[in-house]
Amino acid sequence: MFHVVLFEPEIPPNTGNLIRLSANTGCELHLVKPLGFRMDRKSVRRAGLDYDEMATVRVHENYAAARAALPGRWFALANAAAIVVYEAWRQQGFSGSS
Repeated sequence: MFHVVLFEPEIPPNTGNLIRLSANTGCELHLVKPLGFRMDRKSVRRAGLDYDEMATVRVHENYAAARAALPGRWFALANAAAIVVYEAWRQQGFSGSS
C-alpha cells in the first residue's frame, strides 16, 4: 500500500482530488493539521471531499505524529503526487484498485 501525506492542506478541492485518487488506487491519505477546512460531514460534502468513505483518510495532529505513524522513506511531492502514485501503482500491476 502507498501513503500520500498532505502537510497542512488549505484548499478543500485539492484535498478532494487526492481523496478520490486514494479511493481509486487503494492508497492511504494522511492529512497533517492544521487543516484549512473543517472535516465535519456538512463541510466535507459541500467541498467535494465526501469520497472519504471510499478511501482511508487519517488525520494527524502534527508532522511528528505523521512521521511516527509512517516510518521509512518519504518522497516530497505536491501536485505531482498523482503522477508518482500512478507510476508506482502501474509497477505493482495496479494492485489494490477498486
